[in-house]
Amino acid sequence: MPALRRRGGLMRGQGIRLAGLAAALVVTVLDQLSKVWILDLMAQQVPPVIRVTGFFNLVQVWNTGVSFGLFQHDSEMRSLLLIGVAAAVMVWLLVWLWRGTSRLAGLALGIIIGGALGNIIDRWRHGAVYDFLDLHAFGWHWPAFNLADSAIVIGVGLLLLDGFRPASRAGG
Repeated sequence: MPALRRRGGLMRGQGIRLAGLAAALVVTVLDQLSKVWILDLMAQQVPPVIRVTGFFNLVQVWNTGVSFGLFQHDSEMRSLLLIGVAAAVMVWLLVWLWRGTSRLAGLALGIIIGGALGNIIDRWRHGAVYDFLDLHAFGWHWPAFNLADSAIVIGVGLLLLDGFRPASRAGG
């Protein structure tokens, strides 16, 4: 054990990495399962909209662009380019995770990686990302999104929270 302490907490870093990778796996699996389930459910709906509450619907939207439907020009080359950019960002996040700054940051990075991977899988399989969550109020609709998108937002929020924690507590 003394050798582990001299290396700057190798075991702690492994715990951070494992937590991050486990979070990435859970988010990716839940995202893909939810998309299969909702796609099957929507196949039975004409039109493909299910009103859940007065402010929430399940819808069927194929996003060939990026966040909020930007860059919606449909082409195979654009799809491959977006996969490449997302994969590069994911590799950068994995490097950050491997450096293991804190448990919260490791969890946050894992959640973001899982969300990114879920959307990469969609783009690879379908040429577009499947969005199905539709929030709306007072005639305004938030752009449709999915669990992967939600995970990315939550992960970024956790990273911001981790960044605001005092240095003495950020390691925990």
